[in-house]
Amino acid sequence: MQTDDDLKDLLGRVAAGDRDALRAIYLRQSTRLFGIAMAILRDRTAAADVLQEGFLRVWQRAGQFDPERGDGATWLSAIVRYASLDAARARGREIPTDDPSLGDTMVEPEAIGLIAADEEGKLLRACLERLPAANRQGIIMAFVHGLSHPEIAVKLGQPLGTVKSWIRRGLLNLRECLT
Repeated sequence: MQTDDDLKDLLGRVAAGDRDALRAIYLRQSTRLFGIAMAILRDRTAAADVLQEGFLRVWQRAGQFDPERGDGATWLSAIVRYASLDAARARGREIPTDDPSLGDTMVEPEAIGLIAADEEGKLLRACLERLPAANRQGIIMAFVHGLSHPEIAVKLGQPLGTVKSWIRRGLLNLRECLT
């Protein structure tokens, strides 16, 4: 499993213009990041486009990564998540039809199943499954579906502080499980 120090080093090398470092990040992280884009967009072609856009942004903005503000995997996830949300908003302006032959039928994928089947993905799934349901649900809604804490609170009918606590505790438990 890739350590955060490895990722920090690779991002530093990308910031210096090292294409091999970008390739290494892609090989190690693309499946997980594609899963994030796929969970938000529910369209393989759009998710692939977003992943490409995301890695272009990584190449252009790697110098902005600050390891003091968070880990590299989170930074990469945020780039792909925001690019996915931008793409989803742009697609939301399209007018869907009721004709299933045109491909407008929404398919509700199982979010965890979209995460990579590699060792990192298996470990992440196992750790997520160990979390209490509220913690797991909050994390998935925030980091896979791209909802804000207030949006999650409304959807779950819970106070904002409770939702924030669930997500924070869940992330702490995930960190402990993954290390």
